[in-house]
Amino acid sequence: MGITKLALKFAAPFPKVQSFDRYLFVGPHPDDIEIGAGATIAALASKGKKICFLICTDGRYGTNNIKDISEEKLIATRKEEAIRSAKALGVTDVRFLELTDGGFYGKDDMLRGIAGVISSFQPDIIFAPDPLPASECHIDHLNVGKTVRTLAVNASNPGIMKKLGAEPCPLKAVAFYMTAKPNVYMKTTGFLKKQLDALFTNHVSQYPEGCADRTAIELYLKLRAKDFGLRSFHITAEGFRILGTIHMHCLPEAE
Repeated sequence: MGITKLALKFAAPFPKVQSFDRYLFVGPHPDDIEIGAGATIAALASKGKKICFLICTDGRYGTNNIKDISEEKLIATRKEEAIRSAKALGVTDVRFLELTDGGFYGKDDMLRGIAGVISSFQPDIIFAPDPLPASECHIDHLNVGKTVRTLAVNASNPGIMKKLGAEPCPLKAVAFYMTAKPNVYMKTTGFLKKQLDALFTNHVSQYPEGCADRTAIELYLKLRAKDFGLRSFHITAEGFRILGTIHMHCLPEAE
């Protein structure tokens, strides 16, 4: 570790996930939040934290597992599944932008929509998919991550937020899930089962019993929880790339 990074580590340490009161989790599709941070959410909810889910797209193109279902029916089904899954994790505040799945929306609509929820909910920290992994190809994941990254650095700016039709928010941090470069870990011991149950019991349109995606994702989540647990000296954990306000601008070493 270079001297600059070492100085940054001690002068401006990365925030701890559990150190906030109000959490906004932004998901591209109805099941992404649970995959990226479900066990963490269950742990935070158990501590009485205020948590809001914002799901950006309607998920109309998100399944190959149900045949002969209309887009309208799948949209309604996925919305119902998302609300039930969130409730299973301890979250009752679930909001929807209802943008069309697959990138068929204006980026300004996403920017203003997310800004509006930041304005109304006033989170201390926002979670979203990491927009930087080289392997990420889904346009909705990339767009949501980039949009949240843009808003995180501008959320407290009255002039910029006014341009977006929103009120400023004294945001303290942003955290990226589904990241290849976690810099903090959240202990989730005792909450992995709750994550798996919330995901697979409720998002049945995506993961019906016996489907290959369900088997692969369930195995991945179990192994990831153990891997991150080993890294952080816990039985299970989830990892995030978190940035406080001081890390978001002109500090490349914060990566």
